[in-house]
Amino acid sequence: MVDRDSLLSGVRSLVVKVGTWVLTSPEGGIDREVVEKLAEDISSLVKEGRRVVLVSSGAIAAGLRRLGFGTKPREISKLQAVAAVGQSLLMDAYEGAFRRYGIPVGQVLLTSEDILNNRARYLNLRATFQSLFSLGVLPVVNENDSVVAEEIRMGDNDVLAAHVTNLVDADLLVLLTDTGGLYTSDPRKDRGAEIIKFVEKVTPEIEALAGDPGGPLGSGGMRTKVEAAKMVTTSGKMALIAHGKEHGLREVLSGREVGTLFLPQGGGISSRKRWIAFNLEMKGKLFVDPGAEEAIVSRGSSLLPSGVTDVEGEFWMGDMVGIVGPSGEVARGLVNYSADEVRRIMGRRSSEIEDLLGYKYSDEVVHRDNMVVISM
Repeated sequence: MVDRDSLLSGVRSLVVKVGTWVLTSPEGGIDREVVEKLAEDISSLVKEGRRVVLVSSGAIAAGLRRLGFGTKPREISKLQAVAAVGQSLLMDAYEGAFRRYGIPVGQVLLTSEDILNNRARYLNLRATFQSLFSLGVLPVVNENDSVVAEEIRMGDNDVLAAHVTNLVDADLLVLLTDTGGLYTSDPRKDRGAEIIKFVEKVTPEIEALAGDPGGPLGSGGMRTKVEAAKMVTTSGKMALIAHGKEHGLREVLSGREVGTLFLPQGGGISSRKRWIAFNLEMKGKLFVDPGAEEAIVSRGSSLLPSGVTDVEGEFWMGDMVGIVGPSGEVARGLVNYSADEVRRIMGRRSSEIEDLLGYKYSDEVVHRDNMVVISM
């Protein structure tokens, strides 16, 4: 039996993501009561010695209210202008709320380029967070909607929060949203739907329970929350989804069976392997036979050309690819050969590579040192 109280009482660092619906009042704009309660709860956690990062949605909703928009504008430039106005309003609300507890706040606006692909920016960002913690500053994070273009947006603060959780090596990701947790079916359509209290592993069946994106102001939904939970639990951390207006953060962390708690997988993975699995863009996929899947998942083996059955996409040596077996995606890693080269050597023994290509970089298509198993 899972002892939620002991699991959560041991959390020393956490990332708290608050959704737009939670932060928005019925009239639109920022719900100051929610912000005040959030500040009270987070301040008490900080004074206990816990390290907290707040990932906050709500900038666009706040800007819409201030500028008199009834709905989101479709033009990306107008949406970015709304976000620029809303971000200042949101930070003003947090600054005022946390000032009462003597905690300064620092705004950290991120784009996908800060988190994804660029290793130097990623490491610099991690150092920035460490400096904020050492100075006693609460980092308040949001995707920088005022500058990013639609095609490079992460698309939702749930995924952003998962990246931040791995970046700062937090123990727990808390997603405060407009639903009680992950249900056995859609509670909007099925009155008999029940909250799943614990998820031991994010399986395809669990992913299938996630529905469509959320309401008109938010951009997420249960689908992105489950995706975020999978990202952090694969890294050996926990995730918790709970209703942000029905339950305060202290209650969520009290050990009561509130929301859905996703349990960590294994002992976690190194920072470098987290980078490979979740920060690099996947350039293609390698499909493998049952024997190769079993060797990768159960024995920690490298992927040899003999186990590859098909190739999808176009990639080059050093790109990140997904490894897909009969049960679905099982691993991700840096490939030692291009897509064309893998097509020429797949299904063959490593000893044949040089004869087939005229050269050989490695015996392995993906070496285990550059591979992350994401399905156990």
